[in-house]
Amino acid sequence: MGKQKAAQYSEEFRSSSAKLAVDSDQPIVATARDLGVHETTLYGWVAKYYPDRNKQTKIDSDIDPNEEVKRLRKEVARLRVERDILKKATAYFAGETL
Repeated sequence: MGKQKAAQYSEEFRSSSAKLAVDSDQPIVATARDLGVHETTLYGWVAKYYPDRNKQTKIDSDIDPNEEVKRLRKEVARLRVERDILKKATAYFAGETL
């Protein structure tokens, strides 16, 4: 077994990837997967290019708590439907392949 050579990324790719990870609504792990880099690598880039990112808090005083609860309940209902569909599909295909 040989050693794997570390991938070389350009400075522009690193900085734009870090910016995308910080600006994106999705988790850094998902952004790293989309970009094809290891999550630890992307976390390192974010720490390098945005060192004060963890100090910032995203508090939006314009959000109405009632609207947020309404939105979250709607999302939970949608996720439950998706989960139930996946459960039924899994049971169907598990029974079909045996």
